[in-house]
Amino acid sequence: MREADINPDIENLIQAFGVSRETIDRLEIYQSLLGKWQSSINLVGPATLHQFWTRHVADSAQLVALAPPLARRWVDLGSGGGFPGLVIALIWASRPATDGGAVHLLESDGRKCEFLKTVIRETGAPAVVHEGRIEEISQQNPDIFAEIDVISARALAPLDRLLLMSLPYFDIHTIGLFMKGRGWQEELTASEVSWNMDVEVVPSKTDEEAKILICRQPKLRQSGLR
Repeated sequence: MREADINPDIENLIQAFGVSRETIDRLEIYQSLLGKWQSSINLVGPATLHQFWTRHVADSAQLVALAPPLARRWVDLGSGGGFPGLVIALIWASRPATDGGAVHLLESDGRKCEFLKTVIRETGAPAVVHEGRIEEISQQNPDIFAEIDVISARALAPLDRLLLMSLPYFDIHTIGLFMKGRGWQEELTASEVSWNMDVEVVPSKTDEEAKILICRQPKLRQSGLR
């Protein structure tokens, strides 16, 4: 580890989320690769690149505590630059081998898929990249996506659309961890027209205006989406 002794953002990450020093080493490799690839592929907002540890890693890491402790199959929709899914995988890399598990990163942009694969290769993260449309990947790999424990998404789509995209990945025990910004209430209200589900609203630990919507057993109402 090169930065942790002098970077307060890293120390805060360790204290707030219990991230191991071994995980920090892997995250530093991720940070380095992100900086190199960002010049040719827009992986994150350019203005947020210097906020890697706070805006991106800490924001993603908070999902771990909301997931079932024994979760083994995690699906991240529209992974893009790897947030939150790749961060989850890097944290999982330090779990006991007996816990196992893998994070499945779904992304339609081939260039971003190559970036994700590079980070996985360089860090040994327990993750698998699936290139294609979210709605089609589950049909192409039904065995892989059976009995998913957690589905996550960050800044991907409005909630009603996100639920439709993620529905094939939900099982009776699956939870959706959907990260939403200041418009979360409007999205939730709009989704209730077409969807019936159990929802728990959890405040974000990194953004006072943001929420994490924990969704269970979504069902499309008979009226369907308008």
